[in-house]
Formats: sequence, structure tokens, C-alpha cells
Amino acid sequence: DTWHWNAHTEQVYYDLVTLSDPHISSMIGALRQFIGTNQVMAYLVMMTVRLIELHRVLRKSGTIYLHCDPTASHYLKIVLDTIFGVGNFRNEVIWKRSHPHGNISRSYGSIHDTILFYSKTNRYMWNKPHRSYLLPNGELDPELAKTVLAQYKLIEEGTNRRLQVTSLLNPNPDRPNLTYEFRGHLKVWRWTRERMEQAEKDGRLYFPRGGAGIPREKRYLDEQEGIPLQDVWNDISPIGAQAAERLGYPTQKPVALLERIISASSNPGDVVLDPFCGCGTTIAAAHNLGRRWIGIDITHLSIALQKYRLKDSFGLVGKKDYTIIGEPEDFSSALQLAEDNRYQFQWWALSLIKARPLGSSSGSKQGKKGSDKGIDGVITFIDEAGGKPKRILVQVKSGKVKSGDIRDLRGTMEREQVAMGIFITLEHPTEPMVREAASAGIYHSPGWNGDYPKLQIVTINELLDGVEIKMPPTSKTFKQAGKVKGKDEGKQAGIF
Repeated sequence: DTWHWNAHTEQVYYDLVTLSDPHISSMIGALRQFIGTNQVMAYLVMMTVRLIELHRVLRKSGTIYLHCDPTASHYLKIVLDTIFGVGNFRNEVIWKRSHPHGNISRSYGSIHDTILFYSKTNRYMWNKPHRSYLLPNGELDPELAKTVLAQYKLIEEGTNRRLQVTSLLNPNPDRPNLTYEFRGHLKVWRWTRERMEQAEKDGRLYFPRGGAGIPREKRYLDEQEGIPLQDVWNDISPIGAQAAERLGYPTQKPVALLERIISASSNPGDVVLDPFCGCGTTIAAAHNLGRRWIGIDITHLSIALQKYRLKDSFGLVGKKDYTIIGEPEDFSSALQLAEDNRYQFQWWALSLIKARPLGSSSGSKQGKKGSDKGIDGVITFIDEAGGKPKRILVQVKSGKVKSGDIRDLRGTMEREQVAMGIFITLEHPTEPMVREAASAGIYHSPGWNGDYPKLQIVTINELLDGVEIKMPPTSKTFKQAGKVKGKDEGKQAGIF
């Protein structure tokens, strides 16, 4: 719903028709004749250009997963069939992403999204995924309980482990090398004598009728991978309003969803690319699974979220542990960003001090809501017993600045009864501005017994040079992603 048919879309469509492969040209032309020039067609033009490029950079052993809703999934499948080839379609996965809706009056409730799964060739990477019989807490999955209990009926005395016993007899009677007597039974076995004797030593054999019956193999439930995963996924819940991993990004996906996909279609050390990486769930899942990764997004709000998430979850620092391409690195590039898009400049500037944008979204405009009108961001911190949150209001200016701006910010601070205020400016502050800020006084932190300037002015140049805001060290901004456990601490399950 953020795409519109305009002059730029028309130009991209023209390039697709005139410069692309004839099959792509015919496909996109036919879609336009059928759909018309509207939001859906604008979205498909945008996606077609990107899918052509993703197909180009994808390795021969690579796969692509396109997540969408039913609004355009049927059109996107046509686009993917044209670019990747009908023969490289693998699955249309249905992900049940929400609970039934009770407010639908004239249609069925929409509770699923679609994941279109294609490969570049038929020699693609594949690690067959399974749905575990057990939940992360070790309990039996209630949805699989009936089937599991019918198969694994026995409870081993002494260990309380649930198991089933299976035949060790070979269905092929003509196997002389596997024909021998074991525990009084001359049979054609599935295993060699050496393996059978070792299994007995390891306690892996079951002897019915008090030990006199034909031995069978013990198969423990807690050792099984589970059932092979099918193309309907109803075991991964969406991120609830109070979920621990929720970061407040509108299109955030569960980590478990991305980990399933990445585990199935790549190995440790492989490269995972997410060209619409949002708040960085794919990046976090890939890093935690030992993959290399590349993330792309168009907004500096998204880039900021990803930087915070990588720092909070893995201790990774930008420009040290990974490269960021496209962020301003000097005054001239910061000035260019401000001239191109002041909202993107605000989001980027706020990220330099880990301040959360007010009214943040993935769109092109930033809302100014509530009584904090005129304020661009906020930092929340706790610095005393009892856990009372305190706020620092942040204002970003990319144009001309004057002492009146500081007075306005000070007045908002007093009205909102906040602890501190930060004024970020692209221009150098005037002397009256500095005096006005100093007159705001000092904030005393009871928890740290420290004093901090109540209203601080900091320039973009200073922030680029590494200058930090003077504030209590217990700052929290975007909801902090949980730190991921090391590999020796067990596999992550809902850790964010």
C-alpha cells in the first residue's frame, strides 16, 4: 500500500518492456493490460525489477523465499515462474500467522500468509526439515500427541523415557551374511552380528516375553527428529503484543520462522541475503545459525534498528564487526541526506545517540504526535530504585537554528516534566543558543550520584567524531533484544 503508479513507475515499466528478456517483457505487459495502472501493478513492477536482480546474484545452489499475503501472491507466482522458471517452483508454503478473527462479517477470516519457495536450478541446497514431537520445554506437542502416543506407547522403567520397539528382521530372506543365531533365534537380521551385540551392550534392544522373545530395536521419542515438515505451518505463532522478541516494527517476523527457512536451505558459512530486511530478524537468525549475511533496507530507521539489535543480541559493533554501506560518514554526506530527505536525516541522526523516533514507521513520513509536538525522538532510562522510567526528549534540526529553538525545547521539557533534552543540529550553534541551553541547569541522577547538563546541544560533526551524550549510563532506547546464548549453551528457541 506504499506503492503508487507515477512517472517513475512508468519509466521502470518501460525499461522492463523494452530492455528485459522477451518472456519478462511479455509477462509484465500482459499483467498491465489485465490489472491496469494502480497500486498493485506499481508493486509488481517494483518487485519484478528486484527479482530479476536477485535471480542474477543467486548461486546455482541457492533458493529464494518470497513472503507475501494473499492480495498479490498469485501475481507474484506468475512473476517468479517467468524469472526463475516453472520447473524451479518448489513450494507454496502457507503460514498460519494469527488466530481466528471475530469481526469478519462478509468474508472468511484471513489468518495466513504465503511463502513462495523457488530455486535457481534443480541442484539446490536442502536440509530436510522436521517438526519436532517435543516443544522447546521438553513437553509433548499437543497437536501431535494423538499420533505420537499411538506410536510410542511404552515407558521405559527406570528412565521414564517414551519409546517404541521396531522389528530387526530383514525383509530380504536371501542375505547369507546377515543370517545367524542370536539369543536362540536363527533369523535373517537387518544388522550384522557385531552391531547386534554392541546394541545389546548399549541397552538398545528390547526382549519381549520376559527376554525369551525375538529382540527388537528400541527407538526413543526424545531422539527422533520429528515428522517431515509439510507446506502448511501452524506451529510458529506470530509475534504478540507482549512478546519478548517484539521490537515494535510493523512487519516484524518471528525469529523461529526465519531460522526454519535458513536452516533448511543453507549450511553454516553460507551467505543469506535479505533485500527488505526491516528490523533485522533475518540477519539475527542468520548470524545465530553461523551464516554470513547481507541486509538491505531503504530507511535509516531500519538500519538503526538493525544496529541496535546486533549490538544487544550479539555484541556486534558497526564498522568494526560488520560494514554499513550508505550511511553518512562525513559532514558533506550528512548535508546531502538532509537535502534529499529530512525525515531520513532525522532517523539517521537519532540513531547516532540511540534515540527512538516518535511516530516511527517504515513509511516516508514521520508523525509528530501527542503533547510532544515538535520533538523528533526520545531516550528512556532508569536511574533509581523502583524502576521509574525517565525521558530525554530529542530534537533534530537540519536547517537554520536560533536561540528561540532552544527556548521552545526547554519549554516542552518543562511542560512534559522530563529529565533532560538533547538538541542535534547540522549547523554550528550560536552563542545565544549555548547560553540558553546552559541556563536550563543540571539534572542530578540519584542512582549514579552524577550531574549532567539538563539541556545539551550537539552537532552532527561532533557525533561523527565520536562525541557522546552526557547522561546516566543505564540508558535504554528501542526495546532491547535479548542477548543470544553461545553455541555451547544450547540452540536458541525464542531467545529474542
